[in-house]
Amino acid sequence: MSERPTLWQITVSHYSEKARWALAWKGVEHERRSPPPGSHMAVALWLTRGSQVTFPILTVDGRHIGDSTAIIAELERRHPDPPLYPDDPDRRQRALALEDFFDEELGPHARLLAWHELGNDRERFQEVIEQTVPGPLQRAGGLATSYAGVYTKLRFGVADPKAAEVARRKILEAFDRLEAELEANGGGEYLVGDRFTVADLTAASLFFPVVLPEEGPVALELGVPLGMEEFREPLKDRPGYVWVEEMFRRHRKTAPAAVATG
Repeated sequence: MSERPTLWQITVSHYSEKARWALAWKGVEHERRSPPPGSHMAVALWLTRGSQVTFPILTVDGRHIGDSTAIIAELERRHPDPPLYPDDPDRRQRALALEDFFDEELGPHARLLAWHELGNDRERFQEVIEQTVPGPLQRAGGLATSYAGVYTKLRFGVADPKAAEVARRKILEAFDRLEAELEANGGGEYLVGDRFTVADLTAASLFFPVVLPEEGPVALELGVPLGMEEFREPLKDRPGYVWVEEMFRRHRKTAPAAVATG
């Protein structure tokens, strides 16, 4: 009997959320490991023998599969039902192209803007860190928050206001693309065809840091940083924003027996 897969993740990461969502959609029982941010890079390099520098990574049957796109491809191969890839070759190509677009043109910018605005609001920054780091670091209080602040600045360049402005523009362009693709698909519920696919899962999960649906991985009980709320407010009536909320509400299943092991 195969061992239960392990997802190596960062709780707050929207790319990790993409992998978690796929595991949940497939009904795959698994364990979750969440090393402290920063140290996770050394773990990723060790697991993948240098081919991946970050999470998520899925360990299954002795293999360590890095990158959320590759993880979904492996899950689709091992657990074809319910599918995330369309059967029709043309639709499958379109779904994979949209997955790639949102991976590259939305994901990095949504992450940068979220950390940029959190960096301007220490109280909410600390709340997120306390919710998402492993137990021992939670007890470190302000030290863990300071470390996270330095890490995100060095790793993602989140302190640069020019980079944040680029991120805002790219997020708006991603909303434009999302809404255009929905319209091109007949104005229906999904991006490709008439059912939920990898395209929908990717777009919704990578918009998470902006839309912050209730079903997402982090509950911001103290509210949203002022800068992010000012950016989000005029977007809330956009069809794309409402669509992200609806995708989480309807399709973000709870993973079966997902065990957090630290």
